[in-house]
Amino acid sequence: MAIVKPFKGLRPPQNIAQDLACLPYDVMNSEEAARMAEGKDCSLLHITRAEIDCPSGTDIHSEEVYEKSVANFKVFQEKGWLVQDDEAKYYIYAQTMDGRTQYGIVGAAACEDYANGIIKKHELTRPDKEEDRMILTRYLDANIEPVFFSYKAVPEIDAIVESIVKNEAADYDFIAEDGFGHHLWAINDSSINAQLEELFSTKVPATYVADGHHRTAAAARIGEEKKNQNSKHTGEEAYNYFMAVHFPDDQLKIIDYNRLVKDLNGLSPEELLTRLQEVFEVECVGTEIYQPSKLHEFSMYLDGNWYKLNAKTGTYNDNDPIGVLDVTILSEHVLDKMLGIEDLRRSKRIDFVGGIRGLGELQRRVDSGEMAVAFALYPVSMQQLIDIADTGNIMPPKTTWFEPKLRSGLVIHKLESK
Repeated sequence: MAIVKPFKGLRPPQNIAQDLACLPYDVMNSEEAARMAEGKDCSLLHITRAEIDCPSGTDIHSEEVYEKSVANFKVFQEKGWLVQDDEAKYYIYAQTMDGRTQYGIVGAAACEDYANGIIKKHELTRPDKEEDRMILTRYLDANIEPVFFSYKAVPEIDAIVESIVKNEAADYDFIAEDGFGHHLWAINDSSINAQLEELFSTKVPATYVADGHHRTAAAARIGEEKKNQNSKHTGEEAYNYFMAVHFPDDQLKIIDYNRLVKDLNGLSPEELLTRLQEVFEVECVGTEIYQPSKLHEFSMYLDGNWYKLNAKTGTYNDNDPIGVLDVTILSEHVLDKMLGIEDLRRSKRIDFVGGIRGLGELQRRVDSGEMAVAFALYPVSMQQLIDIADTGNIMPPKTTWFEPKLRSGLVIHKLESK
């Protein structure tokens, strides 16, 4: 069963929470971070992207930037922009997008659960990227940014969350500049915190990494690293845990993750259409954007027209957790065999675009001549993700896209304090 514990969160006062909270550090470059933090001395970007406070051109991975992060983190606490709660507790973090709200529980996940497979993954990780995520954690001795987890919904947990959000005012409640709502409640009742901890340990057999595989792996490695450095290790230290927001699976919606290809691998548009008919029922639907409406249906933008592609029987295996995926159909039958893209992770001829940008972005990039063809996919379901993780399989690259992104800074987990 999953270990998810309450912890003493480090949090901003209510009046600066909106200015302090920011997008994850890896969804922006330095120039964008500087613009986002402009006029906001208390923005967490001064910690997560501290190069914005260093001379222009400073290497973002330099000692100078990490030391500036540490200095700014200290200043934030000295100024009272980040204050640690006196008691360990859970937090409810809700996000609203397009009129739909999802409610997650912020808790401390156990590093040992990652090691023993209780925390399940569906993507491969690379040690170099894990190390990149570990460096700032080492310097700050804190999980500054949360990871995004899911679990199979538990009615008793849902009931607790519903009661709190209906009967108590949120500690933070704001709409960010991207139009998404963010709401957070600290759970101050010790009996409710104890009840939640018990429910996780008895009703949640596993948790699933939805977004943040490298940060999760990095957090687990940090825990092991600190354990090996502590001759008096007991297992109760804060570094044995890392911060994650746990959302019930039935509240999450995965957004499509689409593909753009730079060239047709020597084929003409007509030749590609002929080849596609071996695998799909192909229908030209004209110049209006067409969005796939069901599993095994794709849309393609090529040479000024949109096409509906329905995969033929025999091109997929609905009884196999990987074979059922539309990304598998497209990768094996089209990207590899027709367009010559064998390695999605390394090929420079393919790009991936989250559906949050809309299919108009695909059309724009093809029309500009930057890309030759675009493929839009029907989104993966949470059940497909869980099936893959439960069977120990790995999804193809760039399969899932979650929105909204978790805001960083609403809660921070310090590693030197339980």
